[in-house]
Amino acid sequence: INYQLAKFVASYGKVSQIPESTCPEVSFVGRSNVGKSSLLNKLIGRKSLAKVSSQPGKTANVNFFDVDGVRFVDLPGYGFAKTGGRNRDMWSAFIGEYVTQSPNLCVLCLLVDLRHPGLAIDQQAYDWLASAGVPLQIVGTKADKLKANEKNRNLAQLNKLFPSDRPALAYSSLKRDGFGPLAKNLFERVLAVSR
Repeated sequence: INYQLAKFVASYGKVSQIPESTCPEVSFVGRSNVGKSSLLNKLIGRKSLAKVSSQPGKTANVNFFDVDGVRFVDLPGYGFAKTGGRNRDMWSAFIGEYVTQSPNLCVLCLLVDLRHPGLAIDQQAYDWLASAGVPLQIVGTKADKLKANEKNRNLAQLNKLFPSDRPALAYSSLKRDGFGPLAKNLFERVLAVSR
């Protein structure tokens, strides 16, 4: 995947608005402010293609990007801190509907703050996604905030709490640590379904 060939395609507020996909999809989801948009920007080498904000819940729609013929999808965060319960429920249903109705979804990257690997809200998201049979890659974000031994310990905890067919990856958007393994992982997943 040539990450330099990235462009914004569209933003949708309802799953019914999303046109049928004819190419592989890689999606990103996680708790609000876990670093989804920052990770996406680092992957594609742009500072602000995906909108980043310090305010939780900034990404309220499903945002699509074309990255060298692969659709990258930035999903709304779950557990919005500054949103009423009704909107939170709506967004949760929105995410669920998109994830379960995307036939070309190669992998869903579930982003978890590596400093807090055992939060109940992340466990609930994982349990639901795993039970729905969604292909998952667990990514521990904000790895630069931890010392090496803490990072290794928390990564081991991620693998225990969120078992998947591939081990969890540590990532730092600030230092770009973990970029190579994540990019390779996504390429392999896309290649597997493209054959």
